[in-house]
Amino acid sequence: MESQVYTHINPTKKPVMKNLLIIVALATLVAACGGPKISEKQAELEKLKKEKTALDTKIAKLQDEVDKSDTTHKQKLIEVLTMSLTPKIFKTYIEVQGRIDADENVSLTTELPGTVTKINVKVGDHVSKGQVLAETDTRNVQQQLAVSQASVALATQLYEKQKSLWDQKIGTEVQYLQAKTMKEAGEASMSAIQEQLRMSKIISPIDGTVDLVNLKIGQATQPGNGVISVVNFENMKVKAAVAETYASRVKNGNEVLVLFPDMKDSVTSTVHYASRGIDALTRTFAVEVLLDGNHQYHPNTVAKLKINDFQSEKPELVVPVKYVQKGTDESYVMVIENGTAIKKTITIGREYSGNAEVLSGLKAGDEVVTDGYDLVNDGNKVTVKK
Repeated sequence: MESQVYTHINPTKKPVMKNLLIIVALATLVAACGGPKISEKQAELEKLKKEKTALDTKIAKLQDEVDKSDTTHKQKLIEVLTMSLTPKIFKTYIEVQGRIDADENVSLTTELPGTVTKINVKVGDHVSKGQVLAETDTRNVQQQLAVSQASVALATQLYEKQKSLWDQKIGTEVQYLQAKTMKEAGEASMSAIQEQLRMSKIISPIDGTVDLVNLKIGQATQPGNGVISVVNFENMKVKAAVAETYASRVKNGNEVLVLFPDMKDSVTSTVHYASRGIDALTRTFAVEVLLDGNHQYHPNTVAKLKINDFQSEKPELVVPVKYVQKGTDESYVMVIENGTAIKKTITIGREYSGNAEVLSGLKAGDEVVTDGYDLVNDGNKVTVKK
């Protein structure tokens, strides 16, 4: 078909050049027809590119604002531990050292020189008041007592006969008085010898337990040397000296916690006696605390007294002092509310043994941060460890 056209237009011998002219003409025609459409699409493309750039800029700005306002996207939640506040009675104590003493703790000795002939008890025996614990040689005293008893018996007979005569108005008054005097003198002498006999024995003046026997049969004893000890372990107490600073705070009836470091034991008692007198040299006053008979106490053992000198009238909130932080002019704790750390300014009162009473700023049930309290700030999002 093309050869026919070429033959019709140019029958000469230049078919190649003619073909090129025809192609150029057709391309120009096509370009002229499609040019406006390509230009419009290019403009629309440029417009969309500008809109995309503006949109990207706006998205980046909004994302930055969201990141700044939502800290949970920027940092890991802080883990903390908390304690729930429950009202309780708040107490403070005065701590002093004392020693165990027995009201009835006696060291016994013979009252006359002599040789031990009997030992009636051993260590650990329970004895009664008036019981004879040991005896010394009393042969000489016994002989004197026998002579005295005979003399008294004779003097008594003479007195009774003389009194009978005197009642009948027979004899003189002098004879009667002499007989009476001899009788009474003999009785007094016999009583003295009997007292010597008593003094030759070691007798317990109390009910108690034998705590020491330092005697042997045949041993010579002298007055003043304690040889047998008797202790009433049912009637023990703790004595202590308290500084006069606390005189107005320690009263009879105050609760006392008695600790025995060596025994690893403790009992609760009350102040039995608080002296009102202050020692001029030590500036202390005496305190006594009675002990029960349910434990095996040892006299002179060291004891620690914790005397309750203050007790709140009703249950109140108490927090450990170490979780209370100090500001410029305030005290505060961190409290967790709905997963957020909140700073709570508080007023504290008395402190004792690492705890402080809370006068204001908190309420029952508040969750106070314990572990991690120094890592969180007001407004931080946290997670509570279980």
